[in-house]
Amino acid sequence: MLNLPHAGAPEIKLLTAADVSRWDAFVAAMPQAGFYHRAGWAEVIRRAFGHRTYFLYAERDGVIEGILPLARIRSFLFGDSLSSLPFCVSGGVVAVDPAAEAALEARAIALARELQVDHLEFRNLAPRHLDWPRKDQLYVNFRKQLDPDPEKNMLAIPRKQRAMVRKGIEAGLLGEIDQDVARFYPAYSESVRNLGTPVFSKKYFEILREVFGPDCEVLTITQNGRLIASVLSFYFRDQVLPYYGGGTAAAREVKGNDFMYWELMRRATERGVRIFDYGRSKRDTGAYSFKKNWGFEPEPLHYEYVLIKSTAVPDVNPLNPKYERFVKLWKRLPLGVTQAVGPHLVKYLG
Repeated sequence: MLNLPHAGAPEIKLLTAADVSRWDAFVAAMPQAGFYHRAGWAEVIRRAFGHRTYFLYAERDGVIEGILPLARIRSFLFGDSLSSLPFCVSGGVVAVDPAAEAALEARAIALARELQVDHLEFRNLAPRHLDWPRKDQLYVNFRKQLDPDPEKNMLAIPRKQRAMVRKGIEAGLLGEIDQDVARFYPAYSESVRNLGTPVFSKKYFEILREVFGPDCEVLTITQNGRLIASVLSFYFRDQVLPYYGGGTAAAREVKGNDFMYWELMRRATERGVRIFDYGRSKRDTGAYSFKKNWGFEPEPLHYEYVLIKSTAVPDVNPLNPKYERFVKLWKRLPLGVTQAVGPHLVKYLG
């Protein structure tokens, strides 16, 4: 148990197995909470990567009043951080009132100092501390309201991009829901290798499926039995969040990725989903342009920092010029090599 000393403040505690249902009930009840606040991420991060998690919650009179999921990543190459929440688009404090918010943030800062990390990171959807060091010009999120009528959603796609989707339909592409990640993983890892980015382990995706169950779904696209593309998505409330995906070399010629996201949108609409969350992208990248071409508008993500041992906001991302040579080399490596080596690197990137 982690307690704040000042009188009148809520008690700050660490999540245990006995608290998971209460934590997730709080997430479900709070409109500003998202899928990345779910308690299952603590298990995923521990089991998949071996990182220490500190999922804090504020409690008063036996009632949870706020939550803050945190995880620590220690790396010789990339530094030592405490973040809410690594491997996720967002995190940050969710609380019923400013007192609980302040108590959770204060405890997180104290914990970061106790651990002597380089920095503490809050991944917020909205700005909270404009005077803190920040990174709000690099990442954006793309979300769009869906119409209950799939045909209206098709017509809402800009004409040029809509033509790509129709080419995929004309090519006879087929979408199927998979019960495992056997077909997803080769399509995803090939695509990520081609971008020059280290790939996650297959085990990570298996754990995501296990922990989040029916809220973590794999849609795979084929043509006459040939693997074309695959996407792993999260479902939360009335939202679908395609989070990891990619296509094989064959996807380009048959517009497999375009068809895949349309097929996901169509299926999600039919099950009552009303928000399509295309997820995070770095500004001025291929993924950024692809999502804009679908008619989605970028929404800034507000990542705020408390510097503990560091003197500047971290800049560990593929757009940093010092990683340019690594990215070019990675793109040329055999797929098997990237699948073997990538998981040992990406677990420290968060």
